[in-house]
Amino acid sequence: MNIFSKYTTFFTVACVLAMAIVPSFAFENDRYVDKKTGINRLSPNDRKRYDYFFLEAMCQQNAGHFDAAYDLLNHCLEIDSTAAEAYYMLAMYLTELKKDTLALQNIERAAALDSTNGTYQERVAQYYISMGDYNRAISFYERLYASNHDRTDVLNILVQLYQQNKDYANMLTAINRIEQAEGSSEEITLSKMRAYEMTGDSKTAYKTLKKLADTHPNDLNYRIMLGNWLIQNERQKEAYKIFTSVLKEAPDNSYAQSSLYDYYNAIGNKEKAQALRNAILLSKKTPSQTKIFLLQDIIKENEGKDGDSAQVLNLFDKVMTADAHDADIAVLKVAYMTLKKLPMAMIDSALQHVLEISPDNAGARMQLIRSYLDKKDWDKIINLSKQGMQYNPEEMAFYYFMGWSCFQKGDMDMALDAFKRGVSQINSQSDRDIASDFYAMMGDILHEKGKYLEAFAAYDSCLQWKSDNIYCLNNYAYYLCEEGRNLQKAEQMSFRTIKSEPKNSTFLDTYAWILFMEKRYAEAKIYIDQAIQNDTDSVKNAVVIGHAGDIHAMNGDIRLALQYWHKAMEAGGDRALLQRKIKLRKYIPAEKKKK
Repeated sequence: MNIFSKYTTFFTVACVLAMAIVPSFAFENDRYVDKKTGINRLSPNDRKRYDYFFLEAMCQQNAGHFDAAYDLLNHCLEIDSTAAEAYYMLAMYLTELKKDTLALQNIERAAALDSTNGTYQERVAQYYISMGDYNRAISFYERLYASNHDRTDVLNILVQLYQQNKDYANMLTAINRIEQAEGSSEEITLSKMRAYEMTGDSKTAYKTLKKLADTHPNDLNYRIMLGNWLIQNERQKEAYKIFTSVLKEAPDNSYAQSSLYDYYNAIGNKEKAQALRNAILLSKKTPSQTKIFLLQDIIKENEGKDGDSAQVLNLFDKVMTADAHDADIAVLKVAYMTLKKLPMAMIDSALQHVLEISPDNAGARMQLIRSYLDKKDWDKIINLSKQGMQYNPEEMAFYYFMGWSCFQKGDMDMALDAFKRGVSQINSQSDRDIASDFYAMMGDILHEKGKYLEAFAAYDSCLQWKSDNIYCLNNYAYYLCEEGRNLQKAEQMSFRTIKSEPKNSTFLDTYAWILFMEKRYAEAKIYIDQAIQNDTDSVKNAVVIGHAGDIHAMNGDIRLALQYWHKAMEAGGDRALLQRKIKLRKYIPAEKKKK
């Protein structure tokens, strides 16, 4: 990560210039007092040295050598302890190292040394916010605004900080300063109204909101907002008049309808509330989002009463019948069914319905694919993935599930094609785990097809994306061993897997077999015994058992080797080869596969 990104462009050029500056340690290290200004300054020679080391630090960080950059910045401060920019850069470095206390000390020092630098002041304030020290954050932001009156964004932050501190008086002051700078607006007026409410000044809050509604008579939302405020303040009759007057002007206004629904609930008229709720939900003119809010409230109410989910599902069906093309409501129904842990067949059917309405809904398609994964229904996954690749070509998961399902069916050509198409979608912003898995699967398939060099290249690409992909490390190491090539590399990779999962019998077997191929038989015996000990699968792995026989044979224990070879044969191992080993009572290498 480039922790000095702000300076990167400049210092890429500056590095070239820095090389031409030769540091001199022969000059004096004293400061001198400028006779004209009286300011304590570096000597010319020390200024040259400082500039050299600072530019070199930037060059080093630009090259990714952050430790070297850190050391050089500290050296800069040895030359000039008043260099604000050096403290700032050190703070950025320390932030990346999660050394927040030291980072704060350095950024505070930078801000103190250069009080006119807004970047330094703001960064200090941000640190204080992250620490929950709002008083100090306020102090720095107020200082920053004092020198930058055009920064109304700073005032907006101050509004939030004062609110956090429950300092509503200063919150109002900050809002008024925004209004002075930007002029009056509906948003600012509403902010003031909320601030008055926080202070407990309901009278002024009401006047402010009513004035907004009166000033904008054609904006029905402000009138409805006023009505909602009246409900919250136990003035239901006044609220009712507002809602009914709005609905006379706009009978289909969903905001007014929803507010009237809240009114009926507030006065306890459940019959009228339910009737209005149903009318809102079943109307095609009601916005989808309004319906969703209502349905969510119904779900919460039903859950609170430990109600009957069948009633909720029945309501969902009515709403969806009224508007068969509302995908968002169909998705909400799926979420509810999942919450209630209804049978998977019902959820799958609901998900299929979502895709019929909205075939580009990647989330619903992914959920349906995961359901079929549990059932190992590869054909359905393939069909769903094909459609997903068509409607959401940028979504890499569909290529993965397509390839994986084809792989499980033994169709290596289709699997490889899917993974190659997925790889073509990879870019610098792609998920590293997914990109790594794509190449790992490609490597396995290519090896299965006998394209060993292409397989190894795919494995290398996999590890470039994720160097600790242990399954790739294991397979790559094992196949290199089988080929008898680059055993040292194979051993290094395999060793990383057993360090990561020391009880994984497959990984232990791979490492043991690599040691065997390196003729380190005694060491191989240690790890193959651990592999056998940790192989807890009910169906024993014939390869692991066969390796145990071979390793013990080369360690001179023919009796135990014979036992393992017999067990390997029972587990389904290469019967002809195992019978020859048993007959001859010695290890016989298997024939290499033709490339």
